[in-house]
Amino acid sequence: MQAMPPDHRNPQRLAQQAARLSAIQGTEAADPRAEQRQRGFTLVELMVVIAIVGILAAVGYPSYSDYIVRGALADANSGLATVRASMERYYQDNRTYASVGTFTTPCAVATTQRTYGNFVIACIGTPTTTTYTLSAQGSGSVAGFTFTVNESDVRATTAAPTGYSTCAAKWLMKKGAAC
Repeated sequence: MQAMPPDHRNPQRLAQQAARLSAIQGTEAADPRAEQRQRGFTLVELMVVIAIVGILAAVGYPSYSDYIVRGALADANSGLATVRASMERYYQDNRTYASVGTFTTPCAVATTQRTYGNFVIACIGTPTTTTYTLSAQGSGSVAGFTFTVNESDVRATTAAPTGYSTCAAKWLMKKGAAC
């Protein structure tokens, strides 16, 4: 069917041609406002998306924070194991954990050499000939955590923030872990 040129003198015929044209092209093309109604998002759609993102963030952020803390707690484990190995090497060489003459116990070296991540490793008291106790005290994101180990490899979690437990028999590195 071929479209006829519009006849400006006959309005009835012009209306019929427009009706035929809109039937061929579809109703949306005949209504220019239909295109405008389909653009963009409604306020309700945006609010639903914002609510979903908010719920996901509320659930995900605490888990992410716990994950970051657990990763930082590994520095205490690593630091205590490293300084403990240094103490045992010192004992092998000097037959004592205490400082002897010009030989300084690993507990007495500079703080920068005893810092592992957010933990500073130190001796509790002064090492004796046969005993010592190392302590790892946290700062920053792991403030409030304190772990200890002695010459007999007895490990303990002596201080922990809310949500974490303390234990005299092992290091607790996870929130809610039992002794």
